[in-house]
Amino acid sequence: MAWSTRQLAELAGTTVKAVRHYHRIGLLEVPERAPNGYKQYGIAHLVRLLQIKRLSGLGVPLARIPPMGQDDEQAYEAIRALDAELEATIERLTRTRAELAAVLHHRAPPETPPGFASVVAPDLSHTQRSLLMVYSAVFGEQAWQEFRRMLQQRDETEEEFERLPADADDAAIERLAARMAPVVRKARQKDPQSADPTAGSPQGAVAARNVLAHAVAEMYNPAQIRLLQRLNELLDRQDADDPRTGGGVPRDD
Repeated sequence: MAWSTRQLAELAGTTVKAVRHYHRIGLLEVPERAPNGYKQYGIAHLVRLLQIKRLSGLGVPLARIPPMGQDDEQAYEAIRALDAELEATIERLTRTRAELAAVLHHRAPPETPPGFASVVAPDLSHTQRSLLMVYSAVFGEQAWQEFRRMLQQRDETEEEFERLPADADDAAIERLAARMAPVVRKARQKDPQSADPTAGSPQGAVAARNVLAHAVAEMYNPAQIRLLQRLNELLDRQDADDPRTGGGVPRDD
């Protein structure tokens, strides 16, 4: 029995267009033609077409489907490679779903970096959200995890700093800086590397410091910048007066 291209396609549950494509790329042998010029397909063609359809249905790319008559090991290799790709894809999708679930559960900002949904408040200001994204790009892994821990122990002075108006006077800045200094110093003593979160940055310390400097200059108002400068002065003075540190705690540039 011989079938036409359309009949073969219908038997295999595919299309004439697909059959012709398999001919062009060499996956399906072109049959002999009848005197009237029509192709004549047989059982071997049907079997091969069903093989192609099955492997393609499993997700094996056409380029990896072995030619007709090749050893089955080649097909196994293609399937093993596909299985490894699917495993990686499933792991990535599982992580992504877990991150989405955390964002939805904690009502965190949608762009919250992985692992931060439970510690980032949904009412973060635009500045806080923007800085968090910058930090995620320039902090080293250890500094990033330490920053996460610090977010879990946020002090009320941090919120006051965020609310500090641009026209705050020197007295207000001095009072807040004096209250923030012991909090920051305690954090640095607990984890000295927190004084320089750019250490170990994937961007390199110099480039990371440059990015952070620009971020502070663009995202904080003049009073907040003055407060940070005053905070550094107080920390430097405390370190110089403390014989236990010998001035060893780096300043927060």
